[in-house]
Amino acid sequence: MRHTISLLVDNEPGVLSRIAGLFSARGFNIESLNVAETTDPQTSHITLVTSGETWIIEQIIKRFNNMVNVIKVRDLTSETRVEREMVLVRVDANQETRAEILRTADIFRAKVVDVGPRSYTLELTGDKDKVTAFIELLTSIGIKEIARTGTVAMSREIQINKKRN
Repeated sequence: MRHTISLLVDNEPGVLSRIAGLFSARGFNIESLNVAETTDPQTSHITLVTSGETWIIEQIIKRFNNMVNVIKVRDLTSETRVEREMVLVRVDANQETRAEILRTADIFRAKVVDVGPRSYTLELTGDKDKVTAFIELLTSIGIKEIARTGTVAMSREIQINKKRN
């Protein structure tokens, strides 16, 4: 089963290495890993996506909770959440394909962020399925380069408020 885990951690060297180490020690793959500083420069938010049996993920989460630099851990898998990815795609653009590229970008609400003599660079934000579908359509045109962020996720506010009451 696919699990989306959210961690709030101290923004210190070595924290990410220790978190990733828990997965590698158990032979698990991290499908997506996104880390960024929060509004407080002393903390970072990590969104981690992995697949595995629920009971094993629960054990890993317990280990996260015991780590000194981990402030908060949540498995968002069963929660109502917002998940997004961002992708930059450079595609071949010639006289025959330019209009098709722009139509595809418009349909997906992607932005053209760079134009070269033989390529367009497009930016798209959306859920995993939307990003994957966009890439699949552009593959037939000719993708030159791709950079994808991986998943960023947060619980929906309505759900958070329900838990407080």
